[in-house]
Amino acid sequence: MTEPITLLVFAHRDEASAFSDVAHLVTGVGKVNAAVALAAELSERPVDRVVVLGTAGVVSDGPERPSLDAVYQITGVVQHDFSLPSPELRPAGDAILPPEATATIATGDVFVQDDAQRATIAGRGASLVDMEAYAYASVCARFGAALQMFKIPSDFADSTTTDEEWDTIVFRKSEQLREFWDTRLR
Repeated sequence: MTEPITLLVFAHRDEASAFSDVAHLVTGVGKVNAAVALAAELSERPVDRVVVLGTAGVVSDGPERPSLDAVYQITGVVQHDFSLPSPELRPAGDAILPPEATATIATGDVFVQDDAQRATIAGRGASLVDMEAYAYASVCARFGAALQMFKIPSDFADSTTTDEEWDTIVFRKSEQLREFWDTRLR
């Protein structure tokens, strides 16, 4: 019996900074880059499981609001920048985290840092936001590859969030993702 083939995926090279010794794919930021790069990789070689690790913004408030220090497994994905209703995709991979450590994520081609936009996205049932998850889920569904996505929040996707803040936080978030990879996924 052959060992299952896992493809580890990141959107941004800085999210993968703590993984220099682990084979991985960096797709580039945004839905188009994510879809094209992942589809190209899946068409080149057989992959049994795709594992996506990365950062996300928090859009929900209240007692259920995700913590900036925890990793969440993505169990549902919607698009927030699509003018028609976006069907929710559910990654076809095994859940390894308990329900309180799972989240629905909204994907769009914008770094969210606006209070009104944040509220609109949360109103769609998402607690996290990113720029690639929907593309990964769509491509994996088309290729029949199991998908597990894990995100660690980097910011609150509000008016106080800046690109520069993410640029400094992402390296620490990569180290936290590496610890998660080593203890839960490897």
